Amino acid sequence: MRRKIVFIACSLVSFGLLAACSSSMDSKAGDAAKPTTISIVVNQVGENPPKNSEMEKAIEAYTNTDLQIQWIPFSAYDEKTKVMIASGELPKLFRLTYTPTIIATLKAGQFWEIGPYLKNYKHLSAQNKQFYDNIAVGGNIYGVPLYRPLGRASVQYRKDWFDNLGLKLPKTLEDWYEVIKALTLGDPDKNGKNDTYGIFLEKRYNQDVSSTLTRFSVSQGGPNKWKVENGRFTPEFMTEPFYDSMKLFRRLYQEKLINQDFAIADISETSKLYELGRAGIQVVGGNAQSWQDKLAKTVPSAIVDVAPMEGPKGIRLPGEPGNVGFLAVPKDTVKTEEEMKSILAFLDKMLEPDVQTVLNRGIQNRHWVDKGDYAEVLDRELDLKEVKPYRDTLPYMDSNPDLKPIRQPDLYRKNQQIIKENELYIVPNPALTLESETYAERGKELDILITDAQTKFIMGQIDEAGWKIEIEKWLKSGGDSMIREYQEAYAKKE
Repeated sequence: MRRKIVFIACSLVSFGLLAACSSSMDSKAGDAAKPTTISIVVNQVGENPPKNSEMEKAIEAYTNTDLQIQWIPFSAYDEKTKVMIASGELPKLFRLTYTPTIIATLKAGQFWEIGPYLKNYKHLSAQNKQFYDNIAVGGNIYGVPLYRPLGRASVQYRKDWFDNLGLKLPKTLEDWYEVIKALTLGDPDKNGKNDTYGIFLEKRYNQDVSSTLTRFSVSQGGPNKWKVENGRFTPEFMTEPFYDSMKLFRRLYQEKLINQDFAIADISETSKLYELGRAGIQVVGGNAQSWQDKLAKTVPSAIVDVAPMEGPKGIRLPGEPGNVGFLAVPKDTVKTEEEMKSILAFLDKMLEPDVQTVLNRGIQNRHWVDKGDYAEVLDRELDLKEVKPYRDTLPYMDSNPDLKPIRQPDLYRKNQQIIKENELYIVPNPALTLESETYAERGKELDILITDAQTKFIMGQIDEAGWKIEIEKWLKSGGDSMIREYQEAYAKKE
């Protein structure tokens, strides 16, 4: 009887310990299963996706997160960014761009330096080192790039218009003049009206990596932003190919062969005109298939084609930084190393095949279907509306070997092949990651000074003498110091 009592007591104790252990494990499992709340601020691409969209739910499920995404219109993003940083009212992940103001903020220590931690994350550490080098500040990495190809520029054109007028793709600047003139005055759409243009410009035509002037200048043998010769730096706008490219657009403007409101035209306005079939050629980094799809609604007979940016001496285009910004972790919001690591874990998960599939093509049977050896988009318009905003604003690798190939139209595949081959012909920007104190302090002011001068020259408000005066003004306002600082930084790097 005594032995039976002892056995029962021991059994009860054992059961109690097991129950306690089970309860503890359940608690830990519950904690592990609890989604991590991550607030993100990014720029709006296309329409603003609704909260709790199917895309967002899928990403949250794969990454075990509660995403709180704030979408800010592209045109207001830079200004809003400055206000948020100044106020300290920041999310846990913040899309930044590589500008003097942001570089100064990073150097001031307002964001976590993540470089030393990347090796601990399978997918983040597997990416091409160049992507990270291109956003480095003083050798330090402060964010995860929103990856993009290193050379995206191509010539997209209305092949049906070219065929109607017997035109060939331009190579020299004189070729460009003749083609744009023909597309503007030659009634390429055969409707008997003078209602077309060869090319449209918008107000940011000469800014950043997508600068039309830079793309034209590089194709003609010019440098990408800066020329380096025997250690001496010269800005692109002080070189002959760039000046000749400006003269081309001055001529086009004077003869009313380009839109006369280009200095104030918003990209949303010019994009709409392209979609309505009002212009025949554009030098851009996007995919020609998107233009074809949108044109098909208003001009069903339209045929778009694409070609590499080729000049007199072959294909030549400006290299890009390989990103459209990067996602950084603010210290004001993420205060501990442990939480910062959890954010990196989320970004690493974003690069896993399942999540990349969602970013690449959306939700199965809503945006795409499995056809066995390949996948097929169900509705290209729905893809642009619901999938593209996430694909363009979250970490996404365009070439992921783990993804099943998706069947795309020939034009899409041709454009992708051109972008892939472009890497063989890119001209790098030698000052991309060099530091200049002058540029950090006054870069925006100097950029505005010279880009305004370019617009004045094209519009005929200043002549060659006036242009040279503007260059001298730029040099005296800090350009000379910037050149010297880049040269010194370049010498140290070499």
